[in-house]
Amino acid sequence: MLYGIYTLANDTVYDQLVALLNSIEKNIGTHIPVCIIPYNDNLSKVKWEIQSRPNVTLFSNLSVIQQWDNFINDVWEAHPRAKDPKHLRPGWYKGFVHRKFAAFEGEFERFVFFDADSLAMKPIDDVFERLDQTDLVFNDWEHSKRGDKTEVIPEKLAEKLNCPVADIYPQFHCDSFFGSKYGLFNGEVLARLKNFLINDGAIQCVRDRCWWSTSALFSIMTIKENCSFFNFTQSENGQERTGNCADADPFIYKDGVLYNEQGLKPIHRIHYMNYPSIDFSRLCQGEAVNIRYADTFLDYRFLKDPSQKPQTLKELSTLNKVNRKVSSVIKKVRKFF
Repeated sequence: MLYGIYTLANDTVYDQLVALLNSIEKNIGTHIPVCIIPYNDNLSKVKWEIQSRPNVTLFSNLSVIQQWDNFINDVWEAHPRAKDPKHLRPGWYKGFVHRKFAAFEGEFERFVFFDADSLAMKPIDDVFERLDQTDLVFNDWEHSKRGDKTEVIPEKLAEKLNCPVADIYPQFHCDSFFGSKYGLFNGEVLARLKNFLINDGAIQCVRDRCWWSTSALFSIMTIKENCSFFNFTQSENGQERTGNCADADPFIYKDGVLYNEQGLKPIHRIHYMNYPSIDFSRLCQGEAVNIRYADTFLDYRFLKDPSQKPQTLKELSTLNKVNRKVSSVIKKVRKFF
């Protein structure tokens, strides 16, 4: 049985990709193959990087990627916000984050997906072991959200599925890290889900602010298909329940690895969510950027060439901060036209 790791990347997240690949080599091993699913065609740096990494390849099944592009575009066009004027569309509108799901028809029979803005912190044998008994494995706290914090409106989804609302909450999950199996979602399943989401109106269960959110859609898909799953954050074993978000959870750095602060529990990965990719590029160029655990990121980014790691981080000048702010405002204004 072929096991492997997937991630989704392009040249925009090059620094993050290198850091992730280095963390996989160090904390998981070079024995496991890694496949990069292309976010788009901006891949010159990515292609150059993998030439020196014999265990890393580029996902090449364009028909599978196109299948997901078509599915996502059709589904989101059925959402009430699809009629919004151009200036009200979210920044991720018409993006390609969903291409990560091409992993379900990729080259690995069992796999673990890492978002590129993550660092692997320990082996993933326990994820693969759990896949002996279940379809999906997660490690996130999406299920703990209540009220309007959920991306999917649980009451509406429960009504569509004719089940108690209480049954919906525990099944919510994210899509930044998951383990699964080949074929769980294929063309036949997508056709069935498309009917549920569009014709049965289930896409309206996604909150307006989460239009084009792949994690919201992924939750609906797995719940509708009644996929079996295990979420480490719901484990009866307290050692398996940890944080994973750089901007929210406290960690301890020890021997080059981050641990959950409470109990020094090993974590699968640290996820640098909510930080823009440009901040990591600036960090790698020596700019002092407000990113938690920035030193840890730099250690892994320059693991193979530590001499290139910035020795000091410099604050941006006031003038440059103003210029950058003005450029950002101009960019936002242009969305109106």
